[in-house]
Amino acid sequence: MTTVPSPTRLIVLRGNSASGKSSVAAGLRERYGRGIALVSQDTLRRDVLRERDVPGAANIGLIDLTVRHALEHGFHTVLEGILYVAHYGDMLAGLLADYADRAHCYYLDVPFEETLSRHATKPIADTVGKDELRSWYRPLDLLPGGVETVIPASSTLDATVGQVMSALGVRRAPPTPQ
Repeated sequence: MTTVPSPTRLIVLRGNSASGKSSVAAGLRERYGRGIALVSQDTLRRDVLRERDVPGAANIGLIDLTVRHALEHGFHTVLEGILYVAHYGDMLAGLLADYADRAHCYYLDVPFEETLSRHATKPIADTVGKDELRSWYRPLDLLPGGVETVIPASSTLDATVGQVMSALGVRRAPPTPQ
């Protein structure tokens, strides 16, 4: 039987649009089951607040509060998003400082041409074009201090999910209480 590691873990998944962050997060939830919270930058910024991604925007504080709340209430927490260093770097640094012993950061590194290919399969492909994608794209927008594990585009979804699952200290989902 697999046991739930204590204390909860913070997983940060960053990368450009169409790098696979949401797919990895969904794969983690599917493989892990209950007890894992997904905090999506896009959900809080676009859907909840309907604001643009600019420095100092309200979503930055909301993301911070949501992540902290989930962690402190017993959930492993996956924060996923583009999360540009220029906009979100200070907030991420604060989270990493406060949860240093239980935080794991990953940067999904996908070249721009691959980003275009992957983007073509998304529902927003008809409304977000190549020029807009290029304006969002930041090659290796890494956090300072070498805190992120860079995952190359060649890593399969299954391999990436497995790598992150090992950071949680488990290979499979814990049993679900009846």
